[in-house]
Amino acid sequence: MPSTDTLERFIARVEENAHAEAIEEFYTAFASMQENQKPPRVGRDQLVERERRVLARAKSLRSRCIRPVFVDGNHVVLRWKFEFEWLDGTRTTLEELAYQRWDGERIDEEQFFYDPAQAVPSKA
Repeated sequence: MPSTDTLERFIARVEENAHAEAIEEFYTAFASMQENQKPPRVGRDQLVERERRVLARAKSLRSRCIRPVFVDGNHVVLRWKFEFEWLDGTRTTLEELAYQRWDGERIDEEQFFYDPAQAVPSKA
């Protein structure tokens, strides 16, 4: 179960747009991430690399946790809003729920739930 301090530090890192760094700092070595019902991606190094590739395509990003945060033992649910401006001038606003299973002070499993229609970029 994550401490309140750890959870707040994690949220702060994401809100600073330090997404890859947050994965390095707060996920287990064999952590998994899953988008909706797609197969999970496994392994912290792979997760960090994918995050860096996505962020490299963005001109800017605003990341915000919409509170409250729900914690029940080692399970946490966060509501996020991400506003991307892509290098090609399009924009994407994505709101999602992240369902996490923590192993002590690190995330071991995470599944994101969102409407895939949001992921389609729109013209600015």
